[in-house]
Amino acid sequence: MARPITIFTGQWADLGFEDCCKMVKSFGYEGVEICTWGDHFEVSKAASDPAYVEAKQKILKDNGLGCWAIGSHLIGQCVGDRWDPRIDGFAPSKFAGNPAAIQEWGIKEMKNTAKAAKAMGCNVVTGFMGSPIWAYLYSFPPTTEEMVEEGFQRIYDLWTPIFDEFDKQGVKFALEVHPSEIAFDYWTTKRLLEKFEYREALGLNFDPSHLIWQGVEPHLFLRDFAEKIYHVHMKDAAVTLDGRSGILGSHLAFGDARRGWNFRSLGHGDVNFEEIIRGLNDIGYSGPLSVEWEDNGMDREYGAKESFEFVKKYNFSASNVDFDGAMEN
Repeated sequence: MARPITIFTGQWADLGFEDCCKMVKSFGYEGVEICTWGDHFEVSKAASDPAYVEAKQKILKDNGLGCWAIGSHLIGQCVGDRWDPRIDGFAPSKFAGNPAAIQEWGIKEMKNTAKAAKAMGCNVVTGFMGSPIWAYLYSFPPTTEEMVEEGFQRIYDLWTPIFDEFDKQGVKFALEVHPSEIAFDYWTTKRLLEKFEYREALGLNFDPSHLIWQGVEPHLFLRDFAEKIYHVHMKDAAVTLDGRSGILGSHLAFGDARRGWNFRSLGHGDVNFEEIIRGLNDIGYSGPLSVEWEDNGMDREYGAKESFEFVKKYNFSASNVDFDGAMEN
């Protein structure tokens, strides 16, 4: 099972797309998961302009790279989030301070993302959905079950027309289970999938780094939601509780050693990637292993190169022989 090793371009959007492709190819990567910000990919253009798609595909071909997924994280957040000033940076500046306009733009662009992915030959879009109830995480002031259900219903109402378009285009959406999303851990993921009655358009972008610090065992999550794993992020995190630090991060920036946990370059954290690969083998996942590189304590080029080698080492297939078979007469 030769799963392609790719890298998410979201952390490299300060580079031009062509320069980014040249660089990651030199590191050994076989493909990219293209983000929809910077100059990497404009979904409205890709949805309507074949020449734009051809130009992107030519850059990929010239650098010997494939593309199996488009990353729509910032767009998707605009659909379901409760607005605050941080969201302004995810949408065109002309919509700043206008929650309704931002949401309307997000819905339109997510539908365009399905069309753009099909045009690029990708059958998966990764991303976020936002959450109107993330602020209710700690139940004080008291949060009622009705308030929580209203939030899940709101996401259902907003995303159902989007998923209808995904179905029309033959593309799947892979939600990255993540803090600030409607599904951020095991039980909220189960609740979301049940809310949508396990419709095919909605699946998961499995990312262990967002689970490990919450106390969720990533490989168990992977196995329990096996049929919904549409894409995989390879990303690590380390929990460093020292008696002073808290698991919620203390409003300290990522990379600050005082935090109770931080993202780490692959192999430098607490995620058990061998169990994950064994789980992926067991469920028959043959899609990309996409490195999402985030580690404020390490040079990113060094980390990206090292991460490719790390994934290459662990990207093993299940055995196709019974090891006891040689003992038979």
